[in-house]
Amino acid sequence: MDFLQPTTWTEALQMKAAHPEAVPIAGGTDVMVEINLDRRRPAAIMDLTRIKGLAEWERFDGMLRIGAGVTYTRLIDELGDRLPGLAMASRTVGSPQIRNRGTVGGNLGTASPAGDAHPPLLATDAIVELASTSGTRHVAIHEFFTGPKRNAMRKDELIAAFLVHPATGPQQFSKVGTRNAMVIAVCSFAVSLDPTHRSVGTGIGSAGPTPLRAPRAEHFIEDVLLDEDLWNRKAEVSASALKRFGDLVARAAKPIDDVRGTAAYRRHALAVLARRCMTWAWNDYRLAA
Repeated sequence: MDFLQPTTWTEALQMKAAHPEAVPIAGGTDVMVEINLDRRRPAAIMDLTRIKGLAEWERFDGMLRIGAGVTYTRLIDELGDRLPGLAMASRTVGSPQIRNRGTVGGNLGTASPAGDAHPPLLATDAIVELASTSGTRHVAIHEFFTGPKRNAMRKDELIAAFLVHPATGPQQFSKVGTRNAMVIAVCSFAVSLDPTHRSVGTGIGSAGPTPLRAPRAEHFIEDVLLDEDLWNRKAEVSASALKRFGDLVARAAKPIDDVRGTAAYRRHALAVLARRCMTWAWNDYRLAA
């Protein structure tokens, strides 16, 4: 196994072009587990920890551009007020030691359907920035996941960053597992309210071959909020509307039976999570000073 250790982004892209089989590593919280368990034996590993720019974030064209090497801990501490849904999801990732090393960039690279960062990124229409020696391109998050642990990256590309708009309204994330953290989700759900555009975003994790959105559920609840003038009145959403929203989220899932849960249980749990998250988020909005 070859070990590559670039010190600049340009050098990293050149190395990736020359060694397309090289697996990038930052925190190593996913890759090293697979290597240690002999589930994966890459021909080469590329250590990206010496590239300072990957561990930086900035405002960019009205969005937040967050380097692929920014850790979960820093997302919580430095961006929790601007990306509350992603911060909530980050708090459920592993132990403090893992959050100190793990990155959303790594989560995206692994592209696991159970990745905790994926539902809030879907709910907020994030964009993934990919780079190679031939240039940079941006891929919408809903087009990034192409199959179980597969994504839209070319073999010569690396994840440079992800871009997301700062929250304009409440966000929520919740997952079901044997514990609240340090566990792979049986299923997870994120919701994002955007009062400016009168829109609602959703994200589903661990209930399909890829992370998913629930567009019918989004359109339904958006219509309810508009038709009943709830954005202005800040009244409660009816129990029947919340139940319908949860049912539509569950229908959007494509779960399977596995060692962590059955497909039926995942659909049931998602309906409950969706109702709860929507209720929590809406109450945050209507009760805000």
